Amino acid sequence: MAMMVSVSNSFLTFNSPNHLRTSRRRRGFCAMATTGVRVTEGEGNLPKLVLTSPDKSEAEIYLFGGCVTSWKVASGKDLLFVRPDAVFNKIKPISGGIPHCFPQFGPGVIQQHGFGRNMDWSVVDSENAVDNAAVTLELKDGPYSRSMWDFAFHALYKVVVGADCLSTELKITNTDDKPFSFNTALHTYFRASVTGASVKGLKGCKTLNKDPDPKNPIEGKEDRDAVTFPGFVDCVYLDAPNELHFDNGLGDQIIIKNTNWSDAVLWNPHVQMEACYRDFVCVENAKLGDVKLEPGQSWTATQLLSIS
Repeated sequence: MAMMVSVSNSFLTFNSPNHLRTSRRRRGFCAMATTGVRVTEGEGNLPKLVLTSPDKSEAEIYLFGGCVTSWKVASGKDLLFVRPDAVFNKIKPISGGIPHCFPQFGPGVIQQHGFGRNMDWSVVDSENAVDNAAVTLELKDGPYSRSMWDFAFHALYKVVVGADCLSTELKITNTDDKPFSFNTALHTYFRASVTGASVKGLKGCKTLNKDPDPKNPIEGKEDRDAVTFPGFVDCVYLDAPNELHFDNGLGDQIIIKNTNWSDAVLWNPHVQMEACYRDFVCVENAKLGDVKLEPGQSWTATQLLSIS
C-alpha cells in the first residue's frame, strides 16, 4: 500500500488495521497537534514521515528505502547524518541516516547491500502513546526484487521515537514455498567529529579488517578498550556484544543496544569522501552469517539508540 502524499500537514489515521488514510488538517490545528506521526513532502518531493514524541524528540523516515534520515533529541540536536552527496531521486539509495542492507550486506551475487534500500516501503500502522510515537512499515517482494532474488518475503519495520531514544524492530518472514537465506544490517550514519569519536565494548571481538583489501579481510582480535577512527576504517566485529557505547566527539554519549544483531561494523571512508568524512562515522548492527528461514518462519532483531 504505497503512499504518495504531497501535502505538508497530513496526520496518519486508521479506519482499520489495514486501511490507512491521511487527514488534512487546518494549519491552526496542526500547530497544536505537534505529537504523533504525520506525512509530509521531503527532498525530491518524496513522501516523508515525521514522528514527534511528547517530549519533542523527533525522527524522520522516507518511505523510499524505509530510511530513517533524522533523529533529533529534545534539545533539537540531530544525532544522525545524511551525506551532502545524497540524492533523493529514487535512482540511488539515500546515502545517510539508517539505510537497510537486505537481503545482502556488501557486495555479492546481487547488487551492493541488496534492494531493501532501493524500494518503496508502505505504512501499515502508527501509534501515538503517552511517551512515544511509532510507525510500522512493510516491504514485500515484487518484480524488482524478484529480478535479482527470486523469493517471496514480508518485512516489517517498526520505528519508535521516545524521550531521547530511537528504537527499531525488523522482522523478516518467509512467505515463499521454499526456504531462503539472507544477511542484513542497519548501516547507521552517526553525526560525529571523526577525530574525537570512539566506540567502547568491542574489546576481545574477532575482527575482519577490510583495510587495505576489502576482498581479502585480515582476521584479528580487537585489543583496544576504545576503538577510534584515525584514518580509513572498514572493520567487521563478529559476535559483538549487545551493547556498545559511542562517543560522537561532539559531546554526546550514545548507547547502542540490540537483540539478535550478532555482529557490528565500523566504517569511515576517510579521504575517499573528502567533503564529509570528518563529520560522521558508521556504527552498524549487522547479521552477517546467513539466516535461513523455512516457509512461514520469521527472524526478528531490535536496536535501541539512547543518550546516556
